Amino acid sequence: MTVQNKVVVITGASSGIGEATAKLLAKNGAKVILGARRESRLAEIAASIRAAGGQVAYRATDVRRAADLQALVALAKTEFGGIDVLFNNAGIAPSSPISALHTKEWDDMIDINLKGVLNGIAAVMPDFTTQKHGQIITTSSVAGLKNYPGAGVYGATKFAVKNLMEVIRMESAAEGTNIRAVTLYPGAINTEVMGTISDQATLKGMAQLYDQVGIGPDAVANVVNFAIDQPEDVNVSEFTIYPTKQG
Repeated sequence: MTVQNKVVVITGASSGIGEATAKLLAKNGAKVILGARRESRLAEIAASIRAAGGQVAYRATDVRRAADLQALVALAKTEFGGIDVLFNNAGIAPSSPISALHTKEWDDMIDINLKGVLNGIAAVMPDFTTQKHGQIITTSSVAGLKNYPGAGVYGATKFAVKNLMEVIRMESAAEGTNIRAVTLYPGAINTEVMGTISDQATLKGMAQLYDQVGIGPDAVANVVNFAIDQPEDVNVSEFTIYPTKQG
């Protein structure tokens, strides 16, 4: 397996997709570095991974701060000698109608869902460019493919990620740096994302949908594992991950 011995940095690793991915990759022999704001949760997850025989390090990380991402990459290099993969997974989804004017939440989504991704890319790009290999995986959303009323700003950040990742793939091919770029478009995946929705009408509708069709984050973790496991000269660039019950 090409996953084995890969050094993988994961943001948003304290729960949900990030946690599930970290545990699966570590089980399959990757060396994982976990970043998220909740250090206590990272410590618990790291202990679980170590107990199962995996290799792991972690650092409290706020993706809104470029220095935090730089420190997370530095930790990977100190602990494991380099970096092979960045999984940009941190994100929030406080969806609401535009007319509700939750402008603070708009700012937070832009800072975390878009600028946080850019901060991660900036942290790994010098190493990936110099070593002429590396992989950037980023969590977008089905809201980055389709327009959903109530998710205008959230969707805007996720559409931006779609464009950004495809441009990275194209530029890497042109520059000969061999950087693989992968974008994930999850549908209704049961994570803590509901906890970020303050608009009650939106929350009610989303909760009903997820109760009816939602699936676990392991579904996305399996896709991440598959993408990393491809040969270095193969880039599988986009994955839409729907529950079979979701229309």
